[in-house]
Amino acid sequence: MDRLSVHDELERARADFRRLVESSDDDVLRKPSNSTRWSNRELLFHMLLGYLIIRALLGLVRVFGRLPRGASRGYARLLNAVTRPFDEINYLGSYAGGRTLSPARMVALFDRVVDKLHRRLDAETDADLERGMHYPTRWDPFFKDYMTLADVYHFPTQHYDFHRRQLTLGQG
Repeated sequence: MDRLSVHDELERARADFRRLVESSDDDVLRKPSNSTRWSNRELLFHMLLGYLIIRALLGLVRVFGRLPRGASRGYARLLNAVTRPFDEINYLGSYAGGRTLSPARMVALFDRVVDKLHRRLDAETDADLERGMHYPTRWDPFFKDYMTLADVYHFPTQHYDFHRRQLTLGQG
């Protein structure tokens, strides 16, 4: 794994998120996004959420990565079976978060979570980064059947970039 490329991804997303939020007024943030049920503001929160959940995903890999592969395979199958409720919770959570958290707080939270991810990545051993587990592939297009900890560090920026294209903020 090229740790520097992950650090660069995190910094690119952080700078882009700040620029997007700080250059958008309330009217633009209230506009509907493209191909989602969210407004731009709610979608920005969802993009932030992709980074916030990484701490939980890293913890899961640490646990399941030490167990036989069948354990995470069964867990992934169970999660895939509850995709519909997950999708609704995912939608409602981003809807509520986007309406509750101010844009300035979103930027501050994005900064904090990226700082924590930088520190955690630097503390990982090569053996840690090679551990992995099965993931619920129906939950997100960037979840692969089997992902290592190194893959999980790339996930939030893949998720960010995908949703970035759905914003209708007027920036390129």
